Amino acid sequence: MKLTERQSKILSFIRAFSRENGYPPTIREIGKAVGISSTSVVNYNLEALQRAGLITRDRTISRGIRLVEDAEAGPLRADVIRIPLLGRIAAGEPLRVFTDAVDPEDTLDLPRDLVPTDQDVYALKVQGDSMIDALINDGDIVIMRHTQTAHNGDMVAAWLKDEGETTLKRFYLEQGRVRLQPENKNYPPIYADPENVEIMGRVVTVIRQVG
Repeated sequence: MKLTERQSKILSFIRAFSRENGYPPTIREIGKAVGISSTSVVNYNLEALQRAGLITRDRTISRGIRLVEDAEAGPLRADVIRIPLLGRIAAGEPLRVFTDAVDPEDTLDLPRDLVPTDQDVYALKVQGDSMIDALINDGDIVIMRHTQTAHNGDMVAAWLKDEGETTLKRFYLEQGRVRLQPENKNYPPIYADPENVEIMGRVVTVIRQVG
């Protein structure tokens, strides 16, 4: 079977992504990489690659695409675990979080060596650039561990109760007040009464969005 130019690009991207990350891309990541906005069109081309015997697919997980040429090389870097993607969080001015959901059924399948456990772990998509000096950019994904406590310097999702808003910042408790510190010199810190701040989770890792 002769591949179309689009199918060749998809196959090349799957190969490159899997080699670089140790796990396969999602359908959305494939579409973005090769300039296809419709997931059904991506699916159509993946089915063609599967019929050609070049990939296998496990449709029960979002990262279920596997190159046949890798089958004899053993498993990818690690087993994957499924993390819920709950919504967006502000890295800039605070905003309401969890209500502006990306998709209530969205999940991320990540290697177990990246996130050892899925217990009390969730993902949020970053909106804004106040944490860019911590290498967290607009559109990145932060993996959070649910906790209600934090130490000075921890990067946290902090709920400002009176404002009804949440923000992603570094946490500091000092002189009887909380300082929520951005990692961008263009943004001032947020100061709040400790009674007005609830810690919703601590950042455990960041997934960069490229391109």
